Amino acid sequence: MARWRVGVDSGGTFTDVCLFDEAEGRVEVWKVSSTPDDPSRGIAQGVEEGMRRVAPEAGEQPGAPVAYFGHGTTVATNALIQHRGVRTGLVTTDGFRDLLEIGRQKRPDLYDMQADKPPTLVPRALRQEVPERVRHTGEVDTPLDEPRMREAARALRAAGVKAVAVSFLYGFIRPEHEQRAVAILREEMPDAFISAGHEIAPEFREYERLSTVVLNAYLGPVMRSYIERLAPRLQALGMTATPHLTQSNGGVIGFATAAEMPVRTVLSGPSTGVVGAQAIGALAGYEDLITFDMGGTSTDVALLQGGQCRLTSEAVVHGYPIKAPMLDIHTVGAGGGSIAHVDAGGLLKVGPRSCGADPGPVCYGKGNAEPATTDANVVLQTLNPTHLLGGRMAVRQDLARESIARLAEKLGLGVMETAQGILSVVTANMARAIRVISVQRGHDPRDYTLMAFGGAGPLHAARLARELEMKRVLVPRNPGILCAMGLLLTDLRADFAATKLLPATEDSAPEVDAAFAGLTARAEEWFAQEHIAPAARRLLRTADMRYAGQNYELAVPLPDGPVTARTMLALTEKFAEAHRQRYGFVAEGEPVQLVTLRLEATGLVRKAELRAYPMAGPDATAAITGQRPVWFPEAGDFVTTPIYSREALQPGNRFAGPAIVEQMDTTTVVPPGMTARVDPWLNLILEVVA
Repeated sequence: MARWRVGVDSGGTFTDVCLFDEAEGRVEVWKVSSTPDDPSRGIAQGVEEGMRRVAPEAGEQPGAPVAYFGHGTTVATNALIQHRGVRTGLVTTDGFRDLLEIGRQKRPDLYDMQADKPPTLVPRALRQEVPERVRHTGEVDTPLDEPRMREAARALRAAGVKAVAVSFLYGFIRPEHEQRAVAILREEMPDAFISAGHEIAPEFREYERLSTVVLNAYLGPVMRSYIERLAPRLQALGMTATPHLTQSNGGVIGFATAAEMPVRTVLSGPSTGVVGAQAIGALAGYEDLITFDMGGTSTDVALLQGGQCRLTSEAVVHGYPIKAPMLDIHTVGAGGGSIAHVDAGGLLKVGPRSCGADPGPVCYGKGNAEPATTDANVVLQTLNPTHLLGGRMAVRQDLARESIARLAEKLGLGVMETAQGILSVVTANMARAIRVISVQRGHDPRDYTLMAFGGAGPLHAARLARELEMKRVLVPRNPGILCAMGLLLTDLRADFAATKLLPATEDSAPEVDAAFAGLTARAEEWFAQEHIAPAARRLLRTADMRYAGQNYELAVPLPDGPVTARTMLALTEKFAEAHRQRYGFVAEGEPVQLVTLRLEATGLVRKAELRAYPMAGPDATAAITGQRPVWFPEAGDFVTTPIYSREALQPGNRFAGPAIVEQMDTTTVVPPGMTARVDPWLNLILEVVA
């Protein structure tokens, strides 16, 4: 019996399944509608349908041939966006209960007087202060008041709290007080979910650490409940493979770890798309990439330089600071389900509100009356006007046209101009997101290849590339399920950190070396827990560095081997290079500091292997399945356009726009002025005609 590796990406609109046959190297894909009320139901359905389709011999146990199961989820993200976490309490150092609300005293938008801060996840009445104090040196100034700690636990229990966050001042330097507080909470509240700062974010910056541990507690019971529902569903399918969940850093962890640290999964889905893009880009020969992952609800973009995406240790996700390792991914509320509307000033806006999977766009015929981006594409006929998903989902163009006509009347425009206007607004939103991760960080997008994936990415990629003056677009073989495929191309990963505020001089070498020895010992424990063979273990060291007096750091890689005076010199040189790249200058003569030392532990696992195919010549006419009128703004009218089947395109095939390429999981638009070719890995390469 064939052995399959299965990756599942559960999004807000669709659940994508990627299946890889280990024996033959073939890749199969499947797609089902997500089930927002219980995402585990859609995942189990997708796996069952996909396996019955590709491995009918599995019979009543479709999970039996599965050798590996990886899963990316938006459960934590959606719970955070919709504020559907549990009633959470906080225990903190006496005098610091309001730090969670005060934060950094920054407005979300500097020049918007009406901008609202996101709601505080723990109301003031549920924040308990306890006498204790540890100094920045690790010296105990005030011992933990255990009777008061017990009173705080009982007060939170009486208030009906389901989760508790514990974060004491400088608990990351000396965690004994936090550890004792957790022990008391477990005695008094045995059913509550408990999170401690020294376990979740053992780093400096008090507010960000506090925010992170509160988020972890707030989301913990939600993630635990989800995993407790999903695991039995997978077992019922006969699956014996150990399931893994994606982290925001692009690696995977076991379900048990994910249940304890849900804050590390807030970018679970998007991160695997970046991993997949990295692998495919390397094979295709394009390592400088800007990834463009457009789904039904949002668009995620990231920049890869030399095949690597920057890993950040801190980010603001939906208004909340999180101190956890994550790929540097920027998200905007622009997707196929983003709703178009006219604002108070009479201007056309698209998103961030989305129609989701149910009821979905107007063309789904499920009762929604507000036009979405997908409806505009159906009206323009860049999308098939009768069906999607390779014929499995019928669509109603008449309903989409009626909804856009109502919007057009408000704007005083024609129906087609309004539909095209929706796409133009969406393109501008996405271009702005890409400029954040490129131009604003010293990178020219014209030097990069745009890799388009997600269900709607290839549909909009050519227009976006033109907006940014990018010359090339790469569309992978299965763009709609690249996030799911990324799960089959990633490794087990864990990150460890220690804050050490030291001058970046040769005198600090012994202390830095000792700190990394401690991190390495923790990594070795993790390797043993995950049963990773010694030959499959990898370690990567970095240091967060800054000029003395700066408030933000840059991550600088450390050379291998013992930390010596020469190592410290190399670090300062690399910091100068990184500072020049980010800020455009180097402050000669200014003292440089080490702030946080980091160790990334990777456990290599067997991955899906993508194969090259022999070239078949340039003639692509055999892949043409028909033609239809498609509205192109260049012509200001409908243009009769050939339709190509992606499955029938062969390596070496070439054709020129205008053209539409259809496949089960997406549609690619090749506008006038661009050509398309198929490479040996079945990627579609779109290029601007010189």
